Amino acid sequence: QVQLVESGGGLVQAGGSLRLSCVASGSTFSFNTMRWYRQAPGKQRELVAGISSGGSMIYADSVKGRFTISRDNAKNTVYLHMTSLKPEDTAVYFCNGLRPPSAYWGQGIQVTVSS
Repeated sequence: QVQLVESGGGLVQAGGSLRLSCVASGSTFSFNTMRWYRQAPGKQRELVAGISSGGSMIYADSVKGRFTISRDNAKNTVYLHMTSLKPEDTAVYFCNGLRPPSAYWGQGIQVTVSS
């Protein structure tokens, strides 16, 4: 009965910043890995960033140097701080939590970057 809820999305001008948050509720058991994915219309869902329980981070090449993922285990929250946003970043962003053997998904939140 775990639920992930994203917040912080919206409309922003190119070059601007947004900070997404994802809060897990319904469980005190930590996720092994937490990730952010995104999906633009007509495109496949892609991994944007991930962070392990040990703090190891990975990023898609397209967002390296611009996005930062972090987590606060005490608050069951993962963040995605996005800077220097580009129109190509426009997508629905999904929070994902890995808790073997299951993966949990948020409902998704829209990020729109205007040119």
